[in-house]
Amino acid sequence: MHKEETLPQPLVRDGQSRDFIRAIIAEDRKKNKHGGRVITRFPPEPNGFLHIGHAKSICLNFGVALENDGVCHLRFDDTNPCKEEIAYVESIQRDVKWLGFDWGSNLFFASDYFDQLYEYAIKLIKIGKAYVCSLTADEIREYRGTLTEPGKNSPYRERSVEENLDLFSRMRAGEFPEGTHVLRAKIDMSSGNINMRDPVLYRILHSSHHRTGDKWCIYPMYDYTHPISDAIENITHSLCTLEFEDHRPFYDWLLDTLQTPSHPQQIEFARLNLTYTVMSKRKLLKLVNEGYVSGWDDPRMLTISGLRRRGYTPNSLRSFCETIGLAKRESRVEMGVLENAVRDDLNDTAPRAMAVLRPLKIVITNYPQEQEEELVIDNHPKIPEMGQRTVPFCREIYIEQDDFMENPPKKFFRLAPGREVRLRAAYLITCDSIIRDEKTGKIVELHCTYDPASRGGSSPDGRKVKGTLHWVSSRHAINAEVRLYDRLFMVENPEADKEKNFIAHLNPESLLPLTNCKLEQSLLNADDTNRFQFERLGYFCLDSLESAPGRLVFNRTVTLRDSWEKIEKKS
Repeated sequence: MHKEETLPQPLVRDGQSRDFIRAIIAEDRKKNKHGGRVITRFPPEPNGFLHIGHAKSICLNFGVALENDGVCHLRFDDTNPCKEEIAYVESIQRDVKWLGFDWGSNLFFASDYFDQLYEYAIKLIKIGKAYVCSLTADEIREYRGTLTEPGKNSPYRERSVEENLDLFSRMRAGEFPEGTHVLRAKIDMSSGNINMRDPVLYRILHSSHHRTGDKWCIYPMYDYTHPISDAIENITHSLCTLEFEDHRPFYDWLLDTLQTPSHPQQIEFARLNLTYTVMSKRKLLKLVNEGYVSGWDDPRMLTISGLRRRGYTPNSLRSFCETIGLAKRESRVEMGVLENAVRDDLNDTAPRAMAVLRPLKIVITNYPQEQEEELVIDNHPKIPEMGQRTVPFCREIYIEQDDFMENPPKKFFRLAPGREVRLRAAYLITCDSIIRDEKTGKIVELHCTYDPASRGGSSPDGRKVKGTLHWVSSRHAINAEVRLYDRLFMVENPEADKEKNFIAHLNPESLLPLTNCKLEQSLLNADDTNRFQFERLGYFCLDSLESAPGRLVFNRTVTLRDSWEKIEKKS
C-alpha cells in the first residue's frame, strides 16, 4: 500500500499527548467530561478554495476525533450568500476526502439552522439581550470606540421589546433596504473587549442563497451562528485559530444567555503562517480574479487543489501538519519544511524515470546504425518491490544541455571534449567532436564513441568515471511539455512591506514552461495519480487538466534539493 493510502496515526509519544489540545482532550476524557465523547467540527466558509492553512485545521479536527473514537462534522458556514458558491462547497468536500478524512453522515450547513437561529434571536430580544439598531455601518464603527477608549450606547439601544420584535419581524419580511437596520446583542459598550460591545447578530441582505433560495433576506453573522451551531450539534471541543481568542467571551456569553443544552469548549491554536506565500482568502482571490495565476488550482497556489495538481500527496500534507505541530503563539514556518515533507514522501513512493528537459543530441558514431537494445533498469534504487522497466537504447540519444561544457571548470564532472562519462545503466561514452549551427555557432550535436564492453555503465578495466548522466533514446523519445513551478513570491513575507502591495513581490520566474522535452517511453501511460522522480531533475506528475491526446504536460512538484537555500546564501 502506498503511503498516501494510509490514514493518520494517533499523535502520541511515550504515552503523552504531543500538544496542548490533545492534552486537554485526554484530561476531559479522564474526567468523563461530555460523557467521555469527543465531537469536533471543521467549519469552512464556502467562499473560496481551501489552502494549506485549512489542511492544518482539517488534520487537527478530524485527527483528534479519529484518535479518540469520536466523530468530526463537516459544517459549512454558509451565512453570506453574496460570496458563496456551490462550486466551493464541492471543492471543499473533494479536498477533505483527498486528504484521507471522512465525515460519514455528519455533513451539515449553518443554513440548516436558520430557523433555529431566528428563534434564538427572538428569545434574546424577549429577555432584553438584543435590539434592532438603525445606525449606519460607519456610525456603528464610530460608536464602538477603540482599543483604548470605550464605546457609547446606540441611541436605539433602549427600544422596547415590542418595538424590537416588530422591527425584526419586518426585517425578515423584506420591508427594509440593506444597511437600514441590524440586530445587535445588548452586552456592554464599555467592555475592554471590543467583541463584547453589542456585536451585530443579523444584517439585511437581499440576496438569493445557494441552498435556501429567497426564503431569507436577513442573515446571521458568523460570531452568532458558530457557537449556536456548535451547541446544536453537541460539539465537545470547538477548535479555532488564535484570531478567535478574543471572540471566546461572546461565544460563552451567548450560549450561557440562551441556556443551550450543550455548551462546547472553544480552544484556540496558532494558525499556519508560511514563508513565500499569502494565506488570506481575499488575497488569493485577488490573484485569481486579476489573472496573476490561472485559477484556484494553479500549481503555484498553496491551495489544496493547487498542491494536488502540482503533485503533492495527502500523506505529505498530513506529515507536514504533524511536523509543525500546534502552538499557542503565532510563528512563520519555512516553506522548506513543506517542500521537505513531499520530498521525504516521494523519495520512498515515486518510481524513477529519465527525462531530458533541454535536449542536446548525441550521435554515438561507433554504435551500429540500425541496432537497438533493451536495457533493464530498477524503478527504485532501494526498493526492489517496485520492480524494473526496460528502456530502449540506440545510436542517437539526448542529454541535458547543461551536462556538456566546451571549456569546463575544474569541478565539472560531466561531459566535455575528450572526457568520458557514464550513461545511466547504459554505456561509457567519450566526446570526440562538436557540431555547430553554421549561422549562429550554437552547439547542436555532439559526436561520441562508446565502449561496447561497458554495458550497464560499468567500467570493464576498473577505470574511474566520475560523471553519470541521464539520457533518452531519440528514436523512442516521447515529446512533452514540462512546467517548472517555483515559489510564487520572491520574499519570505510578501505582506511585511506596508508601502508595497503584496503583488509587487510576485516571482516572475514562478512558472517556466519547457516545450521541447524528451521523455522515456514508460511515461506514456502516466496519469495524474502517478508521481515520478525524473532522475537528477526533481519530482514530477502529469497535469491531467492540460494534457490531451498527443499532448503530455508534466508539472514539477519539487526539486531534489532546496534550491532557495542557495539563492538566499548568495543574496
